[in-house]
Amino acid sequence: MSAVSVVALSISAQAMAQSGTETAAVQDTEAGANDDQGETLIVTAQRRRENLMRTAVSGSVLSGDELTRKGVANVDQLQFAAPSMTVNNFGQGNDFNIRGIGKAEHNTQTTTGVITYRDGAPSFPGYFTQEPYFDVDNIQILRGPQGTVVGQNSTGGAVFVNTKDPVIGHFGGYAQASLGNYHDLGMQAAVNVPISDSFAARVALFTEHRNSFYDITGPFGSDYNFNKGDQHLYAGRLSLLFRPTDALTIVSKTDIDYLNMGAYPADVYTNRFENLPYGSSTPNPGHTDLFDLHLNAPQAARDKFFREVLRAEYETSSGIRLRSVSAFAKGNIMYKADLDGTASDAPHPLDPGGLARNWTFFDDVDERQISQEFNVISPDDQRFTWLAGAFGVWNKYDFKKPYKLGWNVCYPFDIGACKYLLQGINQTRSLALFGEVGYKITPNLKLEVGGRYTWSRTENDVDVLFYTLPVVDDESERFKNFSYKVSLGWDINPNHFLYAFVATGFRPGGLNVPLPSIYGITAAPFDSEKVQSFEAGWKGQFADGKIRATVNGFYNNYKDFQVGIGYPQFPIAAVEVNVPDTTKIYGAEAEISAHLDRLSLSAGFNILHSELGEFYAVDPRTVTVVGCDPQNGPESSTCIDLSGRRQTYAPNFTFNASASYEIPLGQSDTLTPTINYGHIGSQWATLFQRKDLGDLLEARKIVNAEIAWNHGSWTVTAYGTNLTDQHYVAALNSNLDFAGAPRQYGIKVNKQF
Repeated sequence: MSAVSVVALSISAQAMAQSGTETAAVQDTEAGANDDQGETLIVTAQRRRENLMRTAVSGSVLSGDELTRKGVANVDQLQFAAPSMTVNNFGQGNDFNIRGIGKAEHNTQTTTGVITYRDGAPSFPGYFTQEPYFDVDNIQILRGPQGTVVGQNSTGGAVFVNTKDPVIGHFGGYAQASLGNYHDLGMQAAVNVPISDSFAARVALFTEHRNSFYDITGPFGSDYNFNKGDQHLYAGRLSLLFRPTDALTIVSKTDIDYLNMGAYPADVYTNRFENLPYGSSTPNPGHTDLFDLHLNAPQAARDKFFREVLRAEYETSSGIRLRSVSAFAKGNIMYKADLDGTASDAPHPLDPGGLARNWTFFDDVDERQISQEFNVISPDDQRFTWLAGAFGVWNKYDFKKPYKLGWNVCYPFDIGACKYLLQGINQTRSLALFGEVGYKITPNLKLEVGGRYTWSRTENDVDVLFYTLPVVDDESERFKNFSYKVSLGWDINPNHFLYAFVATGFRPGGLNVPLPSIYGITAAPFDSEKVQSFEAGWKGQFADGKIRATVNGFYNNYKDFQVGIGYPQFPIAAVEVNVPDTTKIYGAEAEISAHLDRLSLSAGFNILHSELGEFYAVDPRTVTVVGCDPQNGPESSTCIDLSGRRQTYAPNFTFNASASYEIPLGQSDTLTPTINYGHIGSQWATLFQRKDLGDLLEARKIVNAEIAWNHGSWTVTAYGTNLTDQHYVAALNSNLDFAGAPRQYGIKVNKQF
């Protein structure tokens, strides 16, 4: 595959700015440039070097320096630095949504509607979520349907994480050490080595060791002798840049990560409530803090993976660019959990109150992903522009033998009748052809039309032991779709730009694992999701570009929404289906940034409204044997009409703000205090909106701050994250509350060279 990429003579768009001593170096990269002093903001997510303030997309760009100042070290904190995003992380995976669209179901069959790219290639879809951000040049966030001119199709948006490329003819880098509470010790470094006048290498390393946030005891207050969540993270990246001529550029990025999170501790949701039953005045004897847990089963959490991305680009004498991005990734996830979130030793699986359950979960899963993208791109400076591309991604989940995934509802007893076990292979494939043409109707008015045809396939070869009852799932399903985008952009004058577009997005369907044949129930595949999005906006800049502002409004028709419910004929088991009616999601966004001499300010907000289409379902947590047809009901105490309910993980309001001021101290020393605030409104974790079952996740209000002293090539930074120490539920999964990170603080010392 790599050889094909080299022969095809293709790779990334160019130009980025690095921080510190490397700012003036000449570079080429997949990344865009985000200058803090009001210079042109360049994005390359759509395979061209485009001025974001003159492009018909809604997006945000955060430079590596901004990520550091805003306390963004991984995907969890990204939601507090830009509007319209929510990340609900339950450790092994996450629900990443933009504008209320993304992923809300926790399985490998449901793909994500928000695609994350690493150095131009799509990453694992929804798993391996703890990969740290280090030696990052910038992160580009595009909101709304994507895919007609880049990579993989998506319904909610796309996030492009661009790490720093090597620089030819320049030696430099940095080293950083940090020390914080919870015995947090971290180190990272990068060095750029010019090997010849056409070849350069960059090596970046990262490690962090931190004690657990949690106080965990066993049954009757005894010691808990398993892992409490102590972290030991190791990551490294080797980047190679080869430019034998001005026309040809080849970049290789090799990442290796070993991320031992120790555990993903979680608490049963009822312990969140001060009173029980919910809404009463009776004190809850089980009420505890989110970080004060009582467990009795072993826990473990470890991700390890390897990823290679090869990008190549060749520019012809006429300015046409031939481009290729090839990627191969292989990883393993190992996870163990106390699934009931209690320290009870009673092995009774049918306790109706759920107080004597003793459930455990375990998995050991391999994942492999291969992707390939080819582009042919016309010159950017023509009245008529065009782009053509082809894309393929092949993903394989190996649920290892013998039965390395499942749960036991009678822990610590090893009883077959108490176990659900699964082994086998799930493979998916997505192939696409796409293209776009642009035409400047006038020098200031440009029309762009793009389209994409996608062929997707999913295949199961899985064996299940359903509490000793065998189930064989050997089936496949195919899906196809045509997506499009039509946009119009108008340069009113050099400082103001208006745009409007209509676009569609697509997420393929999947397969349901069937029930044993004795139930006589067929698990039909669930269909694809489709979204049609309308958007219009204004982008303006003032004071020679030092003040920038954007405002937009959007309206989405979301069809065939995928949701997990109880089987209509057997509600106590879960199945995934499509909402037959249209879901509506609409809202508005605004962002502003100002870089005025030594003062930097930024803010962004999103207002969102969502309405689920007409749909009937049984909550799978509800014990009932009454059937419920998704289209016709009829409505009853257990067959619930979900019409008009809010989309999951779609808060009505998000807001973020940041302020930074550089204070000169003389002799080139500076002192720069920075404060950041992120607000994520309350959100529902399920469509059934049961407060008494913990479905309402309260608003998150996070304050981060730092003060940095810069002395030549040295920077010493005192930092604090979640300064108010808000204890909030970061995700609800399997009736368990997963807590967001508490207050952390410490000091970092950085040396540039």
